[in-house]
Amino acid sequence: MANTTRVVMPQLGESVHEGTISRWLVKPGDKVVEFEPLLEVDTDKVSAEVPSPVTGVLREILAKEGQTVQAGAEIAVVEVGADGKVTGAPESPAPAPEVPSPPRGETTGAPAPKAREVAEPAQATKPAPAAEPEPAPAPSPAHVLEGGEHRYSPAVQMLASELGVDLSKVHGTGMGGRVTKKDVEQYAASAKAAPAPIAQQTAPTPAPSEGDEVVQLTRVRRLIAENMVRSKTTIPHAWQTQEADMSGVVSNRNANKAAFQKQEGFSLTYLPYVMGAAISALREHREVNSTFNETELIIHRDINLGVSVGLEDTLVVPVIRRADSLSIAGLARSVNDVATRARNKKLSADDLAGGTFTVNNSGTFGTLFSYSVINPGQAGILTMEAIVDRPVAVDGMIGIKPMMYLCFSFDHRVLDGLKAARFLTSCRKWLEAVTPELPIY
Repeated sequence: MANTTRVVMPQLGESVHEGTISRWLVKPGDKVVEFEPLLEVDTDKVSAEVPSPVTGVLREILAKEGQTVQAGAEIAVVEVGADGKVTGAPESPAPAPEVPSPPRGETTGAPAPKAREVAEPAQATKPAPAAEPEPAPAPSPAHVLEGGEHRYSPAVQMLASELGVDLSKVHGTGMGGRVTKKDVEQYAASAKAAPAPIAQQTAPTPAPSEGDEVVQLTRVRRLIAENMVRSKTTIPHAWQTQEADMSGVVSNRNANKAAFQKQEGFSLTYLPYVMGAAISALREHREVNSTFNETELIIHRDINLGVSVGLEDTLVVPVIRRADSLSIAGLARSVNDVATRARNKKLSADDLAGGTFTVNNSGTFGTLFSYSVINPGQAGILTMEAIVDRPVAVDGMIGIKPMMYLCFSFDHRVLDGLKAARFLTSCRKWLEAVTPELPIY
């Protein structure tokens, strides 16, 4: 006798409580196979394929394309035969938990731990609100300014940054008046009550002319636009650049690239070297690895480096956590991993959260100067430009050297020009000190 299983919207990240169905990959009556893609979902963090939790036949689609659905809400019904992997239709939440696991990989063994995380919200028939996230600060007590009062947990800080919420205006309902993630979410929801006046203040959009193509913005592109507007309207951007002699880096890469390609299976690029320079400078100038919070500066212990990855129609910034513990080869390996998963739509929302500083590589397209927009919640972004052979004066003589501009956009509330220049100088000096003999492992 066949049983039915109700598929639920997975929670695709710690702070992601809803997703928009961009495309169903199957239709009612089609056979679906466990762990094979069932639909595509867009969130404010990432686009991901959601696999089927069971093998069977799709009987009904409960949520249409374009519909935004809370995590844990039912989106489809699958009929599972007697030989299916799941039995007992009344226990519909059981298969649902396995939905969020595959974005991290395609294996069948990994989903089990994640299953228990989603099962509870599904039974409660409401999104996983993470209402009590306060245990998060316990393992990271250094996420506060030294000597400062621990008023907000890192999880609350991160969510407030994502939603553009001023924590000083949020009333805390937690123990001792502490602000919880639920408080931040409720404040953000109330602040969005009247978006219409903002739209009315914008310039009127001209009607499309004959022959014009109208392309609807995806949810991800709309949220990127909102994030960039929030960054430019809330962060006072300032900008500096310095020119670095990349002779040593070029020589080191040339000395290692053949062995690296053979051992790792992909090319060694210049990006890991610039990331290494940024990490060294962030250790020296700790306030650059921080978050501005109106009344305090949160200096982060870990260096979680965001790296810009360009996709066909958008750009994402996955985060390499504790990048300061990695060698140049380790950084290259991590960049290759997140870039590959980004292009294959295998990133989870958590892969894009928690960054404390960002490195951008627009120079791969030949740019010489870039004024990059800062990721909200961070104090700056470092951009490496194209490496170009240029004539330079060396000891009174003209020589040809591979030169590169380092561009640094920074939050002027956190850094003044002097501190920013010191950080940029440290990056440049690290790159110029690289020798062909420097080990990359």
